[in-house]
Amino acid sequence: MSRSKARTEAHAGTDAAPGKRLRRRLFRRLTAPMARPLPQRRLFLLPTRFGLGWMVLVVVLLLFGINYQNSLAYGLAFWLFALGAVALLRGWRNLLGVKMTLRLPREVFAGGEARLGVILEASRPRTALEVHGAAAMASVDLPDGRGETVLALPAPRRGRQRLPMLRLQSRWPLGLVRVVAWLETAETLWVYPQPLELEAAHYRQAGQGREESDFAGLRRAVPGDSPTRLAWKQWSRTGVLAAKTFQAPPRQQLWLDYATCRGDLERRLSVLCARVLAHHRAGDRFGLRLPGLTLPQGEGASQRRAALDALARFPPSDAIRQGLPT
Repeated sequence: MSRSKARTEAHAGTDAAPGKRLRRRLFRRLTAPMARPLPQRRLFLLPTRFGLGWMVLVVVLLLFGINYQNSLAYGLAFWLFALGAVALLRGWRNLLGVKMTLRLPREVFAGGEARLGVILEASRPRTALEVHGAAAMASVDLPDGRGETVLALPAPRRGRQRLPMLRLQSRWPLGLVRVVAWLETAETLWVYPQPLELEAAHYRQAGQGREESDFAGLRRAVPGDSPTRLAWKQWSRTGVLAAKTFQAPPRQQLWLDYATCRGDLERRLSVLCARVLAHHRAGDRFGLRLPGLTLPQGEGASQRRAALDALARFPPSDAIRQGLPT
């Protein structure tokens, strides 16, 4: 029974594979390359409902003029046809030669949005361009031949996320047709785990007492010193205005360990992500221990970025069950 079921699933998979390959080839022929001016072979004209109604009206007026030999109906039909042809040509030229480039967001956390920067450039001004991708839409004009907008893409899960196919279109000037171009990029985003702040507070052991509270001596006051830091008694005795200096307590050496967190894999990574952010804000020096990976202790923005990258690239639970190191 199980063998026949496996044979059926394998047969279904082989049947589905040619369909996927055919769709890939079709989309590859339809899509235009990113960061290059759009060629005319990659622009497609799709009529809108208003455009279809316009065509029907032209045909009705033409039939009315033929049937009743009405010159006014002839003139109106040909005028509407000519106006539609000019609008079609202007809309096609509005998208021809536009170049799109992307600016990836610096940080994306699971459950949030990836704010993808879209930069459009052309040799002359363009009007009413729309960028669509993954149920997100943004409009932009190119008054000086260059425009920029932001496309908010959903980021539901941690890990590697491929950017969706983007659609650049315009209904300008009359909305009779949509001039459409599809663009695809090989760029990918690394989505960090969603920070779990409430759970991370249980593990917080550093950042307390980091204020400069230990008196270290006096120095000559300079403009800009806070009045609360000035040594007024010293000034009354010596006539020299001095300022108090304080020293921060020693920075703690921390290890953020996967084994000390509770819950499933994604929950643990979320807790570690929140701890990385909290310790970085506190100025702590920390290291990260994950199954199969140890990030040495460090501090600053580079350590924060390295830790978040390690959490984002950590394999999912199903990959671990298939034999990756744990």
